[in-house]
Amino acid sequence: MGFKRFDPEDLVVSNDSITATVWSNNVPSLGTFYTSSTQTTSNTGQFYYSVYQTASSDASSAVQFDIAYCDSKGSGSKYYNPQVTGSSPTRTNYGQYRSLVLGDENKEFIFGNVTGSYFYALSIDRARYKEKLLPGMTEIHLETLAGKLSLIDDSSIQTSVTFTDAGRVYNIVSGSIDNGVRITSNRPAGWTFNSGSYGWLLPDIGTILLNGKALDANGGVGGIFLQTGRDFDTKNENPRKLYNAISTSGALGRSFKLNSEETLSSDFVFVRARNSEFNYSENPSYISGSTGEVLFDDFIDNPISYITTVGMYNDNNELLAVAKLSRPLPKNFTKELLVRVKLDF
Repeated sequence: MGFKRFDPEDLVVSNDSITATVWSNNVPSLGTFYTSSTQTTSNTGQFYYSVYQTASSDASSAVQFDIAYCDSKGSGSKYYNPQVTGSSPTRTNYGQYRSLVLGDENKEFIFGNVTGSYFYALSIDRARYKEKLLPGMTEIHLETLAGKLSLIDDSSIQTSVTFTDAGRVYNIVSGSIDNGVRITSNRPAGWTFNSGSYGWLLPDIGTILLNGKALDANGGVGGIFLQTGRDFDTKNENPRKLYNAISTSGALGRSFKLNSEETLSSDFVFVRARNSEFNYSENPSYISGSTGEVLFDDFIDNPISYITTVGMYNDNNELLAVAKLSRPLPKNFTKELLVRVKLDF
């Protein structure tokens, strides 16, 4: 018997979740932050920063994430055309994220229970993760002279998942991975006192939105007094303010923790050789080339073969996959064989 068709129960599909850190060199927490002076001093620096793990001139340097300032009114950056009020890169940024996340130019971002008309978008570089971010493993430290914050996502206390056009969404709240959401009497959900949550985690597109209003609040109500500039037709360099808050080495210490998650689909194929199957070898040394008879009489009634390879074919007898065994396995009428083949995609 040269071929044997698989039965339906021989084929099993499995989905496994694989997690890993996001940052270069597989460090669990990013603790060093650098920018490129060429980029930050250019026109794009007024609304957009790229952040590296080492000096941008180093050979091993790679972008880890980007900071974009987004404003529905177009404040915080110079206008494209001074004659057109509000026509600025920060307004373009806001519109791009509104289309990507909300899918409707008439919708607004609601951070907790407060409408967010301006925010900071932290976009994780696509080369840093394969599929998506892992909720529950986000922690970022922010610190200014006026206050400090440790922020996490609230997936640990959510009983249901909210979806947007960009996939799942979780609130960014005060807390830590080790101790969970920081709940106080005036902030029962880990939000600010009167500015809503600190933003959104969008794990399926590798993005964190930080609520500018929450960060601008003073320390007494949960903010860090970031002082986001919202002047019109003005270079307020807001990305620099958030970058400084992230990169400051204060009481909390510089730390940005993120993990990625990948779903690995595997096909398991169970190859079964019953006691009466595959006992006669097709090796030329087994059979006489002139007569076609088994060369050794002992192998007629008591044959033995050694299985080294499993080949999987389609209905046209075309070879699709090959599995090699680590050592030859003897097979005869007194033995049955079960080989599990794993195909990863």
